[in-house]
Amino acid sequence: MKAIWNDVVLAESEDTKVVENNHYFPADSIKSQYFKKSNTHTTCPWKGVASYYSIVVNGRTNEDAAWYYPEVSDLARDIKGRIAFWKGVKIEP
Repeated sequence: MKAIWNDVVLAESEDTKVVENNHYFPADSIKSQYFKKSNTHTTCPWKGVASYYSIVVNGRTNEDAAWYYPEVSDLARDIKGRIAFWKGVKIEP
């Protein structure tokens, strides 16, 4: 699978985990030069507290377009160390 935004591949892996229709990519599969830590956090009742990255590609920023869970509940252990995308980031085979 590939995560693509602004015509750039942000992450690529054959080992994604799908939870709630979101592909979670291994952290080591992302191209970190496009990711900027955000101060945004949200809470999921069963996964835990999510942290976010903004994505910067070719001078354009997609605020909080990727998220991950630094600490996950036992129910969400399959996505520990993984990153998911939204806000126009395309996920393609």
